[in-house]
Amino acid sequence: MRNVLLSCSVAVCLLLSSCGYRSNEKVEDATDTLLVEDESEQGIKPYPATQFPSVEGLKYEVNVFDSLHSGIIDDLSDLYADAPGVFTFRGNLMRNADFGGRVKGRPDTLIVNWTFDTESDNRETSVGTWGGGTGWTGQPLYVCWPDSILHRFRNETGGDEYSLSRREVMFGSLCSKAYFLDFETGKPTRPPFDVQNPIKGTASLDPTMNGNLYIGQGVPAVEPIGAMCVNLFQQKITHFLGRDPKAWRGWSAWDSSPVRIGNFLIRPGENGTLYKFMVGESGTLTLHSTLRFRKNNLYGAGGMESSIAIVRNYGVVGDNHGNVVCVDLSTLQPVWYYYLGDDIDASPVIEMEGETPYVYVGCEVDRQGPIGTANLAKISVLDGHEVWCLKTTAYKALVGEKHFDGGYYATPLLGKGNCCDRLFVNFVENSPNGAQPGYFVAISKKTGEVLYRVKLRHYAWSSPVFFLNEKDECFVLTADTYGNVYIFDGKSGEELCCHHIGSNFESSPCVVGNQIVVGSRGRTIYKLTVGNRKKS
Repeated sequence: MRNVLLSCSVAVCLLLSSCGYRSNEKVEDATDTLLVEDESEQGIKPYPATQFPSVEGLKYEVNVFDSLHSGIIDDLSDLYADAPGVFTFRGNLMRNADFGGRVKGRPDTLIVNWTFDTESDNRETSVGTWGGGTGWTGQPLYVCWPDSILHRFRNETGGDEYSLSRREVMFGSLCSKAYFLDFETGKPTRPPFDVQNPIKGTASLDPTMNGNLYIGQGVPAVEPIGAMCVNLFQQKITHFLGRDPKAWRGWSAWDSSPVRIGNFLIRPGENGTLYKFMVGESGTLTLHSTLRFRKNNLYGAGGMESSIAIVRNYGVVGDNHGNVVCVDLSTLQPVWYYYLGDDIDASPVIEMEGETPYVYVGCEVDRQGPIGTANLAKISVLDGHEVWCLKTTAYKALVGEKHFDGGYYATPLLGKGNCCDRLFVNFVENSPNGAQPGYFVAISKKTGEVLYRVKLRHYAWSSPVFFLNEKDECFVLTADTYGNVYIFDGKSGEELCCHHIGSNFESSPCVVGNQIVVGSRGRTIYKLTVGNRKKS
């Protein structure tokens, strides 16, 4: 291991301007109807069932398969808030969970606590060989099981092959298996579960702890390919959603991390369909309704690789055609539409400012050609009006026979503590000559102004996470695709340490206290402790 200090000054030209459809006067007038009621005595109230003019020109279709149930989401609370661990991508419905615990002083070192190697899948697919380890987004899940659930597992699973632990890590691997490890030791707690096809995205554990683990297959090595529910008590697949003949897009992959809200599971698909399932008391899934949409342009329906962000009954989702749609999840009717400009892989992130929720979402340079503009926008969730949009030039890099898009793959991170005024992102710039530089960037939440930008040793798809010390100073940890893990002072952008640890960190970390678990494309999963040598 080695610590490397980086000092660099980068002059860049960034344009701050509109890059989407702004609300017109009619939309602004309509915000008067969106006043939030006092919830202190009445519980969480839904946002209005309304539709703004920006939806005009959006072709969409809602199909209801269960007419006996209205589909209204009665309980709008975030079930993940009380879950004992990290149960979905970025931790909660708004994809903005506090990812870190506390560290002492100024962290400047990383310690490898344990490593675990997955198997490798060397089958040829239509999109290459995927090997092992974890891919994008590939965030591990973490759970601290209550005694009652541990007791049930031991009674219902049994067998000498199980060594269940209270603190468990789970993740899907590119080798086509889901793994379960002891958080403390890295030793397997259960046999791996073979799902037959590589898993790229982040699984999701039902926050009611009914045993449901929701997994999406990412690459069709064999048929069928689809999304599944694995019940950990029964140790089997209890639900499988394969190719949908009614889908408006043929690619049946599932990188998005689904979420539970009320009695429903919301699951976006890369086939261009948003699925809404009823979840029974025993964990059974029944399809309630679907939403399909596309913009009336030259392209067909886009696929949803990013994960949906939800506040109350409004969900915000983006697709790989640049469409951002806010959906009333009780009815699956679109509320507003915003065009971001290109492929959206990074998940939207919602933050409340007083009583108003805002969403941050970024795109790549894909369909624009070899050079284009990667946009990052702040949008009001209530009506879809753009607060600001940061436009940055990026390139599509050609490496061998593969191309790599520039822009935003990593999900934005909301600053906390002394950095609560800023947003942190990893930006892939690329260059015309095929080089692939990347940057760690801090942006003002209020204005969209770039506060600083630090060049990484290579580009980063992994999403950043943060830690706070006893002074509420914010430190950001991120990893790049060359296996480097960095810690930055969130306020100044100073690099406090950089350790070369793995081979390729496409995956996002899961944070538990002052430790992280993160997977690499090189088969290896790591548990790291964030510390400091001076113990200040």
